[in-house]
Amino acid sequence: MPELPEVEVSRLGISPHLQQQRIEKVVVRQRQLRWLIPDEVLQINQQPVLDVTRRAKYLLIHLPEGELIIHLGMSGHLKVVPQSTAAGKHDHVDIYLSNGLMLRLNDTRRFGAVLWQTKDSVHTLMTNLGPEPLLGDFHGAMLLAACQKRSSAIKLVLMDNHVVVGVGNIYANEALFQAGIYPKMPANQLTAEKAELLVQVVKQILAKAITQGGTTLKDFSQTDGKPGYFAQQLLVYGRGGEECFSCQTELKEIRLGQRSTVYCPQCQGEH
Repeated sequence: MPELPEVEVSRLGISPHLQQQRIEKVVVRQRQLRWLIPDEVLQINQQPVLDVTRRAKYLLIHLPEGELIIHLGMSGHLKVVPQSTAAGKHDHVDIYLSNGLMLRLNDTRRFGAVLWQTKDSVHTLMTNLGPEPLLGDFHGAMLLAACQKRSSAIKLVLMDNHVVVGVGNIYANEALFQAGIYPKMPANQLTAEKAELLVQVVKQILAKAITQGGTTLKDFSQTDGKPGYFAQQLLVYGRGGEECFSCQTELKEIRLGQRSTVYCPQCQGEH
């Protein structure tokens, strides 16, 4: 599943092609994605693109009358191609631009979404979201306050979009390892010192992943381009049963919230 860095790299990749352009029309071949594509999307016509932003894992294309919302779901990806490019089996949505190109959504499993948000309103999917992890309102004191109210495992709290958005399973595993925090530790046992450290580690890991992903930007303008996952330098995720890079202890793998969780018993403790 695309996580926050992949979505941000998608935004960086498509933005240069959309800025200062008009959306001439939207062609939908499969209207039933995770949710039915609303009529407002089908009616977009000659609308200038004002901006391309991201909130959590949602991409927002800002237009005068509202925002076109795109979510990549489990398998979705975007590419920018000439308007003459033939559509493939899973190319469900084409957004035609005034520069002769189009933004194409390919989604094999159809868990993605293309939605509409009227100007000056907030779509229900984006209400009650926590702060962006790379911005200033995600800080140690804020995380500590959120954790003091929760006794569930710290990893689950870190992945809760009501607490902070966009810290998916891969990055939660990595951040807890680098901060030396046991994933099953009750969140209300987090100290102020560890909260500050965890916030800084999350910011560093996500920023590094976005920087690494920047090398795939060329793929967005190739007909057969599929950005997908970029090279990751992972310390624990996917390495259960292997040696810890830091202390050579065997990494353990458990399930938390039905998600794979890998940790080092020595570096992160088991208490």
